[in-house]
Amino acid sequence: MKLGLVVDYAGGFQQTAELLVEYERAGVDVIAIPEAYSFDAVSQLGYVAAKTKRVQLMSSVLPIYSRTPTLIAMTAAGLDSVSDGRFILGLGASGPQVIEGFHGVRYDRPLGRTREVVEICRQVWRRETLRHRGRDYRIPLAKEDGGTGLGKPLKLINNPARADIPISIAALGHKNVELAAEIAQGWQPGFFHPLKARAVWGTALDVGLARRARTLGALEIQVQVNFLLGQASPSEERKVRDQMALYLGGMGARGKNFYNELACRYGYRSAAEEIQARYLAGHKEAAALAVPSELIDAVTLIGDPTTVRRRVNEFAAAGVTTLLLNPLAATAEDRVAQVRDLVALVAGEAGG
Repeated sequence: MKLGLVVDYAGGFQQTAELLVEYERAGVDVIAIPEAYSFDAVSQLGYVAAKTKRVQLMSSVLPIYSRTPTLIAMTAAGLDSVSDGRFILGLGASGPQVIEGFHGVRYDRPLGRTREVVEICRQVWRRETLRHRGRDYRIPLAKEDGGTGLGKPLKLINNPARADIPISIAALGHKNVELAAEIAQGWQPGFFHPLKARAVWGTALDVGLARRARTLGALEIQVQVNFLLGQASPSEERKVRDQMALYLGGMGARGKNFYNELACRYGYRSAAEEIQARYLAGHKEAAALAVPSELIDAVTLIGDPTTVRRRVNEFAAAGVTTLLLNPLAATAEDRVAQVRDLVALVAGEAGG
């Protein structure tokens, strides 16, 4: 299993950036940079590329609506070039709250758009003369599509470091997961419950994998987890609860919250409804207190070494190939040390 870091988009980049060399020496395999309604991920990934030599870099995730498909392809090729072929393009549809609320772009047809974006990216990286006639994207834009008629088919000027940059798709719903399993090298599920993953996503994965091209190889599963070796302090536990309450309660409207729906599918419908009701009513602290401890334990790596080792094995048994860690230890030195300990623990399990 690979171990990586996911950087807190709410302000954790500077702290992580100061320790990039130490994390790389500690054995981290991937550094993932998210993008919500925050600083963009691309500028930070470029900085990470310049400061590191070995680790892979990953966007986690770039929303497909906030950039044109060709700009996504150009950006990925640029990041792959400056990192000497170490970039993974993480894509996702996000949700209407962010796409319409922050970007002012209509949130429609996420499945169809995702498929077309992937097709266009791969055509660009192969340096083919770009021609795409899809339902959502038409390149070049013809007169009948509302263009001037002056558009010319073009191909990428530069030679990419790789003609097939790995793509990982963030997906929670059945059809989205099917699509990720069919067309992407990787899949990023949210709040992954290893003991219930097969029951929730097994059919969707099977359908998508049955249509998957052999050239894509085995599906990578990259999961973000809060990580702490030892007993969580009240402030550390509160941080985890606040995060889960935000996603289950506030990342979307009532009836249109993908994370809340996921908690329901895990069997926590009553708690999920209560969290959302409290959060949307402005009672965020009460919403955090309503998050079931059992659910927190299942989707995190928090506890003594024996507990963490058991949970790592549960994630591995569920097919997870990369754990993207959000370290919770109080000091920078402790965060690096605990990541180093986890790298050794995972290596020991593999050796055993």
